[in-house]
Amino acid sequence: MGIGHVDTSIGSSIQISAMLQKCWQNRAMATRARRAQRRNQVLSREQIIATAIELLDSGGESALTVRALTERLATGTGAIYYQVGNRDELLDAATETVIGTVLDTEPAGARTTARDEIRAVALGLFDAIAAHQWLATRLALQITRNPCGPVTVGIFERFGRQVGALGVPRAAWFDATSTLVHYILGAVGQNARVDGDTSGVDPRVDRGEFLAAVSAAWQELDPDDYPFMHVIAGQMREHDDREQFLTGIAAVLTGITNMR
Repeated sequence: MGIGHVDTSIGSSIQISAMLQKCWQNRAMATRARRAQRRNQVLSREQIIATAIELLDSGGESALTVRALTERLATGTGAIYYQVGNRDELLDAATETVIGTVLDTEPAGARTTARDEIRAVALGLFDAIAAHQWLATRLALQITRNPCGPVTVGIFERFGRQVGALGVPRAAWFDATSTLVHYILGAVGQNARVDGDTSGVDPRVDRGEFLAAVSAAWQELDPDDYPFMHVIAGQMREHDDREQFLTGIAAVLTGITNMR
């Protein structure tokens, strides 16, 4: 083995060693930078809740975990628990945020009536549940399990004031408002895909195709046994969900304004 060859080998080893050392230094610097970013980044409650809503919208309730949230925000669990709380509290906060935005809805136009207010907020709930498929389940839980919480109280207060403005007698406010709220929540929930639904209906199925298939099935029923179903089969196939929803609100309002 010649001296020149030995010198070349030694030089290559030194270069490789230097490259490895530089690589480790770069990795260490990157790690320190990420840690510094985590320490320096002050996450607000609003940022955490907004990110939680994004996770819920993309994958439903199963997608929202504290671990997934910390990874998305590049933070530790301590920040999540300090600003919001555990997973259940995150779900409640996400629901309160979406519903709170809806309840702040104001109808367009300078001069509005109590009916306009009710229609605007009701359509806001309809659209919110269509946009956030996880919301229907959480909203139902809030109403039934947390009657003193901000969601339940906010919904009843928002609609109840307008029921009073319609001239419904004070003694009938609770019954009238409960009837209106139950219709609205029931109708909007019916048009939502519920998390954990095991009905076998593919949520990706085309609405028109689904209604056409149901209409055809109704038309195949014995007309002597189901004369009503035969009449409405075509109407059901062509109906518009939003218009039907508003028709229902109009019917409820007509009824409660006649309460004495």
